[in-house]
Amino acid sequence: MEGKIKGILESIKYLGHSGFLLDLQKKIYIDPYQIKGELPVADIILATHPHFDHLSPEDIEKISGNETVVITTPDGLGKVRNAKPIRPGEEIDIEGIKIKAVPAYNQGKTFHTRSSGWVGYVVEVDGVRIYHAGDTDFIPEMKDIECNIALFPVSGTYVMTAEEAAEAARMIKPDIAIPMHYGVIVGSINDAEKFKKLLEGEVEVVILETV
Repeated sequence: MEGKIKGILESIKYLGHSGFLLDLQKKIYIDPYQIKGELPVADIILATHPHFDHLSPEDIEKISGNETVVITTPDGLGKVRNAKPIRPGEEIDIEGIKIKAVPAYNQGKTFHTRSSGWVGYVVEVDGVRIYHAGDTDFIPEMKDIECNIALFPVSGTYVMTAEEAAEAARMIKPDIAIPMHYGVIVGSINDAEKFKKLLEGEVEVVILETV
């Protein structure tokens, strides 16, 4: 299993902010925003919620083909073509790619309310589970997350701080944790480095360079 996890890790390309590409046989994007360069056409695009920096019609159009499927929360429908809705707790299977939507929300802040029904995702590829937490605080539902690779926001303000993200990582115990949501609207590489230092000796943290 360790070899599979490392193989999937090598396929994960950080696009900046909360955006990622799983560069596998199926090209899976999550929250592409301000993407640059030549990127492969998407098979699947996952948007965690309809804020402009997570569901970006301009960026989605750049990587969409006729067969691209976009998965987003119901309030994101109509913003992009070929979109299908998903809600927290729902699961779908697209040609062997298992996708589960999980809750993502703030506590004590109003940027991302629980009632909005916005999500993170657990994507299972070849038996390896990748968790993209979405825009969220450290929430109780995280105790139910089972994953091998976890992508955590670390910049604070709208999402978890590095300290809170480290707490989440200790609870979930992924094999590998990757910090995100910094360097564009809020936060910096310092938040990612702090997250890594906090988990030293507990959880392996990999800071990806932006492609």
